[in-house]
Amino acid sequence: MLSYCHLSAKTDKSNTVPFYLYLIFLLALGSSQALAQSADLMNLSLEELMNIEITSVSRRPEKIAQAAAAVAVISREDIRHSGATNIPEALRLVPGMQVVRIDANKWGITARGFNDLFPNKLLVLIDGRSVYTPLFSGVFWEAQDVLLEDVERIEVIRGPGATLWGANAVNGVINIITRQASATQGTALNIGGGSEERFFANARYGAPLGKRGHYRIYGKFTARDNLVDASGRSRSDAWEAGRGGGRADWQLSDNDQLSLQAAIYKGEVGQTFSSITAPDFSGPQVFDSTTPFSGGHILGRWQHDTADSSNLALQLYYDRTRRIDEILGGILNIADLDFQHRWPLHRHEFIWGLGYRLTLDEVKQESFSFTSATKNNDVHLFSAFAQDAVTLVEERLRLTLGSKFERNSYTGLEIQPNLRLLWTPHQHHTLWA
Repeated sequence: MLSYCHLSAKTDKSNTVPFYLYLIFLLALGSSQALAQSADLMNLSLEELMNIEITSVSRRPEKIAQAAAAVAVISREDIRHSGATNIPEALRLVPGMQVVRIDANKWGITARGFNDLFPNKLLVLIDGRSVYTPLFSGVFWEAQDVLLEDVERIEVIRGPGATLWGANAVNGVINIITRQASATQGTALNIGGGSEERFFANARYGAPLGKRGHYRIYGKFTARDNLVDASGRSRSDAWEAGRGGGRADWQLSDNDQLSLQAAIYKGEVGQTFSSITAPDFSGPQVFDSTTPFSGGHILGRWQHDTADSSNLALQLYYDRTRRIDEILGGILNIADLDFQHRWPLHRHEFIWGLGYRLTLDEVKQESFSFTSATKNNDVHLFSAFAQDAVTLVEERLRLTLGSKFERNSYTGLEIQPNLRLLWTPHQHHTLWA
């Protein structure tokens, strides 16, 4: 049984109310706000729900009912009502997603099949930053334990998205979008625990930053117990991790926005390894180990909007990951630069962009069952994309065509084209192919 407590309110240093009365007020306030928010969501009509705006399908705001893709959105209210404490649990809400919990700290998540611990055909983004790990060809979900209270929505595309997002988006894209700092002002505290999830706690504080900005800082800690198999044996897969970070947003002018965010994390997970044979060739070997992991990132994004509804966006981030397994371990450094320009013109919605990513990986741990021919690898990835959404018949028929071009150090030039036709015969019906 899991116990859970959530306190949230804006702080006021001049408040002299006794602490226990303050707690009662917070609990009452949180309950009333939750009821009000739930009522607002339940009062939305089907048309209003389908008018929710998304950005992952076309890299521009569009209504979910007008997107030529199998897309689902997990809202902030969906996450809160689900009781989920991490992203994989929240993704169980998406129809068609395959979410398999392998042990206490690992998940296999994908769409359209091909699921395993490291599904290499699904791209995962957090605020436009790829958390796909090229060294292992997958996502370590235990290392991407973001603060769920700061998530605005999760957009999930089930199907190809490579034209805009790249080669790893063959079977889909998961885009986790966090809230702006202006929407998370005040103080929030979450504490809970139970038999399996022994303890979790997170705290967040947000405040104005000058006349045109806001910021927030947060910290989170999670401790999960070992799972037990059918025979009663402990799986030795406990998970402990802590992370902290912050975000700042500025409205520099009427047309310019700037966002900065950073986070660091550190933890360890238990694992059970098995090898086909031991070093002395005595047969299969099974052993338990503890794997430490750590990392962090810093991201900056600038957006400029113009009067003709076009905009420019420039994003730069640096990500560092360190993970030392018994079988394989290493350090991964990623620097990524991304530029895009959206330009609507009459019946056309044209968007194009350029990108460059430098990946530096260093193998630190090898074993009897695995060895690397090169200890250090530098991978350069150059990319460009262009896409045009043409309105053939106003509010009825739209054609989307485009392609992404990538050149990397291994396979050279790759072209990933896309052609989609969307037909809206009625305001309640949409067909695309």
